[in-house]
Amino acid sequence: MTTIVKSPPSAVVESPFPWTGLIVLATAVFMSVTAEMVPTGLLPEMSAELGVTPSQIGLLVTLFALAVVATSVPLAALTRRFARHSLIVVVLLAVSATSILAAVAPSYEFLAVARVLGGMAHGLFWAVVGAYSGHLVPKRHLGRAVAITTGGGTLAFVLGVPLATVIGQSFGWRVPFAAIAVLAVCASVLIFMKLPRVPSPAARALDDRTTGSPRLARFDPSIPGVVMVCITVAVIMVGHYAIYTFITPYLVNQLHVAPGSIGALLFLYGAAGAIGLLLAGFVFGRRPSLGLAVGITVTAIAVAVMAVFSENAVVAIVAFALWGAAFGLIPPLMQVRLLHTAAPHIRDTANAFFSSSFNVGIAVGALFGGMLLPGFGVESLPYAYLALLFVGGGLLALAIVSARRRRLEA
Repeated sequence: MTTIVKSPPSAVVESPFPWTGLIVLATAVFMSVTAEMVPTGLLPEMSAELGVTPSQIGLLVTLFALAVVATSVPLAALTRRFARHSLIVVVLLAVSATSILAAVAPSYEFLAVARVLGGMAHGLFWAVVGAYSGHLVPKRHLGRAVAITTGGGTLAFVLGVPLATVIGQSFGWRVPFAAIAVLAVCASVLIFMKLPRVPSPAARALDDRTTGSPRLARFDPSIPGVVMVCITVAVIMVGHYAIYTFITPYLVNQLHVAPGSIGALLFLYGAAGAIGLLLAGFVFGRRPSLGLAVGITVTAIAVAVMAVFSENAVVAIVAFALWGAAFGLIPPLMQVRLLHTAAPHIRDTANAFFSSSFNVGIAVGALFGGMLLPGFGVESLPYAYLALLFVGGGLLALAIVSARRRRLEA
């Protein structure tokens, strides 16, 4: 029988590092992120068959993300008493069902509804999974645990999205959605069999009260820091997804990449992101602020070089890969910073807001990029990204200074 793992206090002897559970979580993340991002590599094929513009296909990413934003926090609250382990299994089955609906969609409108339902499942999934690793390890191992879990998302960009792109180009865009449906069922079986169980948020709150821990304050002092993390990640993601949602037309029109090579370049980007993820977990895991500063700065340099030297294929593609590596630092380290900032008893709720903020960035970014395309062209997207990176970096610096000031005053 699977045992329940509670967040270990610092004074208690630690259990062995939960590699198996974290790798299983990473597998689930791989499926969910691949399902979310499939349209980015198949814009031409989907728009041609469904009779809509590439911008309208990009809007499917926006709808998916808006569904996450609108429902992740309410669904997290409604499922507060449900076992986290079982909830992940159910949500992955929902991801499978919505992928089947997408695969058989007879029209753009039907596909849009399927994507909204998929976004609802995805939002609840991240509200649970994002905090799950924090309940399996002590605070000092959060960087490594989050890096392993979010490694599934990186693998989605390294393998999932490029493979889906190649398969979709070869056999039709519906086939990748059908494959995701099957694999999501397989992931749910792995979760059911191998993932250690943790108490639900409601059970943890009850445990705090029965063991004499302080009752939850009406206003937790960690909330302002959580809000700042969420705002920062939203701003950065708006810029990122303004260009990444339309990365296929950008590579074809600006870097003059042959359409048949898009899958290989997306693989290169994702592989570079895996390097960034390793750095996040094993170099910057205990110093997330430094890692974020490095990631944002190098991302800005790489995107600027890619934009300025777009006619030089070698320089632009090297910059594209460097962008992937640098950006690979940002999402996991933002989540580490969130888990460091949020008090343990509000981590699930904080993570739901983090997921919503992340997907606000995706939704607004995809919409923003689609609005820029008709008037300013695809070449404007990197410059919009740079402007928002500057804003996000400023917010991050402000949050770091404020946190240090509060610690000094405490």
